[in-house]
Amino acid sequence: MLTVADAVAALEAAYPPELAQDWDAVGLSVGDPDAPVRRVLVAVDPLPAVLDEAIATGVDLLVTHHPLLLRGVHAVATTAPKGSAVHRLIRHGVALFSAHTNADAADPGVSDALAAVLGVTVDRPLAPQGDGTVGIGRIGTLATPETLAAFTRRVADALPATAWGVRAGGDPQRTVRRVAVSGGAGDSMLHLARAAGVDVYVTADLRHHPATDHLAEAGAPALVDVAHWASEHPWCAQAAAVLTALDTALEVAVSTARTDPWSLGQDSPDPAGAGAVIS
Repeated sequence: MLTVADAVAALEAAYPPELAQDWDAVGLSVGDPDAPVRRVLVAVDPLPAVLDEAIATGVDLLVTHHPLLLRGVHAVATTAPKGSAVHRLIRHGVALFSAHTNADAADPGVSDALAAVLGVTVDRPLAPQGDGTVGIGRIGTLATPETLAAFTRRVADALPATAWGVRAGGDPQRTVRRVAVSGGAGDSMLHLARAAGVDVYVTADLRHHPATDHLAEAGAPALVDVAHWASEHPWCAQAAAVLTALDTALEVAVSTARTDPWSLGQDSPDPAGAGAVIS
């Protein structure tokens, strides 16, 4: 019988904890390493809807990208959302493991999964770490060039639908072949996308001023902005495959719960303008 410790070892081999940023909190945060594991659920966020799914399906281990306890807490009373989650997990015998910025940087990692569903063949990290084979973000190439408008539709079709939709900044007829991607919030790496000479940069949570300033730069890549959750959801299948490879008898599922925080969205009245919204 596999244990939580066995599953953790496999996940940490795929997503080494030493790749995590100093501020991050990754690894096993709830559960007994010696407890048996028969069923696992993989999700982006350890939010109530995901906990409901984990408990309803009787999983022994919940694997998420985002940590439950990223910042220090001084109490886990059930009167607070995080405390309530800890109590629910313990009460139902569900261990919780997270791989966050270590999964962002690993090879393969979060951005490899994003690139794969977009049809981008990866050749290097966007922000290399260590020996240059790992790091956050990826740079790669489409098999066939296409317009920014077509590529934006490609992104919308490839990722799970959200109220946020998919937004693009740049000339809709611009030719796209070289692509940079970064799952999660990526406007801190706009300068790296410019330096890489790509045609488009796909990421999440782009803010008005950084995006505006970026697009004003001569020769800057176009931007495609997606919901944070949607950009990282492809990683769930990748992490699930790590666990399935550990033991084919292990039942591993990817959560069907959409944990994107936005519940309503409205398309742009002028999608042919400087920016387009595809939802």
